[in-house]
Amino acid sequence: MHALIIGGGIAGPVLAVALSRVGIDSTVFERGSRDDDRRGAWITFQANGMDALRAIGMAESVEALGYPVDRIGFVNGSGRSLGGMPMAARRLDGQASVVMPRAELYRALSDRAAQQGVRVEYDREFVGAERTATGVRARFADGTTAEGDILIGADGIHSRVRQTIDPAAAPPRYVPVLNIGGFIPGLAVDAPDQEFVMQFGSRCFFAWMRTPDGGTIWFANPPMRREPARGALSAMSDAEWRGWLRDLMRGDAGPSAEILEAAPAPLTGWATYDMPVVRNWHDGAGRMVLIGDAAHATSPAAGQGAAMSIEDAVVLAQCLRDCPDTGTAFSRFVELRRARVERIVEHGRRSSARKAAGPIGRLVRDTMMPMIFRRAARDGGESMMWLQGHHIDFDAPVFDPSAATK
Repeated sequence: MHALIIGGGIAGPVLAVALSRVGIDSTVFERGSRDDDRRGAWITFQANGMDALRAIGMAESVEALGYPVDRIGFVNGSGRSLGGMPMAARRLDGQASVVMPRAELYRALSDRAAQQGVRVEYDREFVGAERTATGVRARFADGTTAEGDILIGADGIHSRVRQTIDPAAAPPRYVPVLNIGGFIPGLAVDAPDQEFVMQFGSRCFFAWMRTPDGGTIWFANPPMRREPARGALSAMSDAEWRGWLRDLMRGDAGPSAEILEAAPAPLTGWATYDMPVVRNWHDGAGRMVLIGDAAHATSPAAGQGAAMSIEDAVVLAQCLRDCPDTGTAFSRFVELRRARVERIVEHGRRSSARKAAGPIGRLVRDTMMPMIFRRAARDGGESMMWLQGHHIDFDAPVFDPSAATK
């Protein structure tokens, strides 16, 4: 069997390695160039994502990236503590979450896939596909085609493969907060070791973390109720972004002014989207299927986008290994994944809504959150174990043929 994987970001290279472990050859097609500087700042790579990488022998390429983060502390605009909680549930294996540059995660996964012999073809923009008598044919913007037995869409939230499978699929849903942030070497702000301080400011959500080498990781989620017009955010200058963020944070306690003054130029933000429900993850004929953000993108507030994509890649490989045909494998994959990922998408949506709360919402939030955190502290993070405590045993079978015939 040969698989065509559309998308060379996070899910694509991981899926290619996972497929190779079950005897399936693949080629990854990426619309960007090999040297593209992928958009995005730093991400929190959750412990369950590292667990999924470890299941297929890819964790070691990522473990040394970034900085471990153990806790999240929450404050309001006046600097009053709202409580705190572990960044991840206390896993029995001791795996922690890690804050890392998104670009370095891409590079590490791609390099590891290349070491495993995965073929990646760059500058190949997917535009459509059709089933053939024996498989599927992918078409690209340069007029070329590629044929394989199956095609997997790992091409992100604005997936062309999703549109090919279901032209009536709902579009991504705008989340009413923007994202901006980065890393400032040589600026050590006041924060506990291995703790991300997250501030529900009067007008903007702002977060910062001191790194062991004396730097600062930061991000902000300025609210924007209506979806910005295409190109509006990229057209804003560095001075406009800086001035807007300073205005939003004016009067709030904390180091935001110092961070915004020291942040390297240019500052550029981007809009946030999620995918609450994608009706059709596969084409029903065992030829095309979606994974990662193409099937279930979550708001960054959940901190789970990369981890969910990697979990998908590993589980899909298990299903193709164990099921009698690709149609059954795709259906089993959806059975195993849909409930979990849609719960995480909703979790991210609620978290984003708290960041954009109005005056009354802020009052309710600031009253309720300390009680929520005290309850979380009492259970030692067990209430969040479903999220970061997820474990994948790659060798365990995921399909019971006898159950399927009953």
